[in-house]
Amino acid sequence: MALILVTGAAGFIGSHVAHRLLDRGDEVLGLDNLNTYYDPALKQARLARLETRPGYRHAVVDLADRESMARLFAEARPQGVVHLAAQAGVRYSLEQPAAYVDSNLVGFLSILEGCRAVAPSHLVYASTSSVYGANGKLPFSVHDSAQHPITLYAATKIANEAMAHSYAHLFGIPATGLRFFTVYGPWGRPDMALFKFTQAILEGRPIDVYGQGKMQRDFTYIDDIAAGVVAALDRPPQADPAWDPQAPDPATSGVAPWRILNLGASRPVELMRYIQVLEEKIGRKAELNMMPMQPGDVVRTEADVAETMAALDYAPDTPIEVGVGRFVDWYLDYYRVGRN
Repeated sequence: MALILVTGAAGFIGSHVAHRLLDRGDEVLGLDNLNTYYDPALKQARLARLETRPGYRHAVVDLADRESMARLFAEARPQGVVHLAAQAGVRYSLEQPAAYVDSNLVGFLSILEGCRAVAPSHLVYASTSSVYGANGKLPFSVHDSAQHPITLYAATKIANEAMAHSYAHLFGIPATGLRFFTVYGPWGRPDMALFKFTQAILEGRPIDVYGQGKMQRDFTYIDDIAAGVVAALDRPPQADPAWDPQAPDPATSGVAPWRILNLGASRPVELMRYIQVLEEKIGRKAELNMMPMQPGDVVRTEADVAETMAALDYAPDTPIEVGVGRFVDWYLDYYRVGRN
């Protein structure tokens, strides 16, 4: 049994990861500041489920509060750290850039300094497929350069990867960055497409379909993501002696116990197909408001997960027909609404 610090534990991915860790017998110290980026009631509901479970305790702390974070690490001394708290959202970064600096940069430094102080066995942290930005090569591979972000959100995540490498090298902190690809499922975020589409269809409102519905996303079900996060935690990286300093691999390092992995389904789905499945599960047709591409969006995402499968025995196997159905069932139950 180990004590694992999970930041963003009242969030979508964080709550699922915390439950999975508790299921296998770990103790979990959850951290979340319960901010108002989206409905705090949903965060409180996720947290309430966790707080009924033996082995879970929670701290309401802001990542950017350096003194409180240092005190939390000194008192808890976690054996492992899963850092999932962040200011998320591509489009929101166009409106509130300072929030991304505070949470994703200042907050990440607090995590790194805490790990420096207590030396956990492994730091696993959230990155994003958005780091691939203007890279047009598909599928997106961790072995390819990701140095041309097209949003501030993505830029902060690239910075996180670089910051983690420096601390892994200087202080020997094993660190794995996980690039998530369009995560969806029960208890999801209200700012994500599936949540917004479901709400609009049930309320009889049109849905905005960007990119004329031609965009493709590597939709990845939450259970597959949580399984990948926990598998990564159990397998800390080591420095790679085969690393070539003349042609360094962006996914690993010869001088530090550091790596980057993709967590995706590797099955891109066109947005219109995603909507069609949702219509079938709800039993209603959607009214479509066809829109052009939004700033910061890309046409297609697809994860190359060969490295992840080899390193973690990662095997995402949830098709959208199953995952979307589970989300709809959760939504109808949580919000107590009918299909007709």
